[in-house]
Amino acid sequence: MDLQLTRNQAGRLVLTLADGAVHEGVLPVRAFPVHAPNDYVALVGTEGKELVWIDRLDDLTEDVRTLILEEIASREVMPTILSITNVSTYSTPSTWDVTTDRGATRFVLKGEEDIRRLVGAALIITDSHGMRFYLADMMTLDKNSRRILDRFL
Repeated sequence: MDLQLTRNQAGRLVLTLADGAVHEGVLPVRAFPVHAPNDYVALVGTEGKELVWIDRLDDLTEDVRTLILEEIASREVMPTILSITNVSTYSTPSTWDVTTDRGATRFVLKGEEDIRRLVGAALIITDSHGMRFYLADMMTLDKNSRRILDRFL
């Protein structure tokens, strides 16, 4: 793919296309952030128009791929659950203490319907405020975490 991506002095992404067109403030947007995080990314201009479609991030140069992933990471707000430490009760609503890739946190699960199964053994758990937590593979959880989670599934 023939594109150039850099950061300007303000830290915003600048896209230069093969025809020489320059677009400042572009944002990478994943089409399938959970199922295919490294595939199907659009670079969108400040007016919300798609400028470039990228089928696979692995097809890009290392520096361009790194800039895209850094920008996505700075805007993503879906912590990944690593372990479930405790729940207040096995009925809902219940307060969950979890360890995520961003540290320990506590949230309230309103009902079992707020635990959504994805492909394979992945889950998305939505708390009472609408915050989503991602669990990549419930089979990789430690024994205690798995025991707690099983009560809600």
